[in-house]
Amino acid sequence: MSADDLARRVREAAYLEGDFLLRSGRRSTFYLDKYRFETRPDLLRDLGAALAERIREVEPHAVRIAGPELGAVALAAAASMASDLPFVIVRGAAKAYGTGNRLEGVAEPGERIAMVEDVVTSGGAALEAVGALREAGLVCETVVCVVDRGEGGAEAMADAGVRLNALLDAASLRLGQPWP
Repeated sequence: MSADDLARRVREAAYLEGDFLLRSGRRSTFYLDKYRFETRPDLLRDLGAALAERIREVEPHAVRIAGPELGAVALAAAASMASDLPFVIVRGAAKAYGTGNRLEGVAEPGERIAMVEDVVTSGGAALEAVGALREAGLVCETVVCVVDRGEGGAEAMADAGVRLNALLDAASLRLGQPWP
């Protein structure tokens, strides 16, 4: 599938206009509702394949994929199935019951992990998840996201020694602009 086709489909499924407060605390006149593209089997299947291919290209030595809860779990599962790499889920905080884990799934210290993310704005959520992976002794230097809004996330990640690689960006989605 071409990047243009993927951009069109993601925009058709998830692009909203209005007044939105983003997780970063910024306000925006447009929003990409990740759940609208992550809950469509046809689009999720294609995103999983695209994420798996990008991971093979930019982090070929990864032995696992990670996805932060809640938004990137479906993407991590789809990429896992497309790549045959197992995945772990990164909780926002360790659960207060059962095993008390922050990471769900199996991973061994020293393993190289590629993290997937849905939409990156400032990079804060992704960096928190990378921190949890690193705290567990895993090597995470690459985040592959579906959309980079181009609002500082890549720079924030670079400062933390993490490469951001996006399938789509604001220009390809014509964010804040009419579709041709």
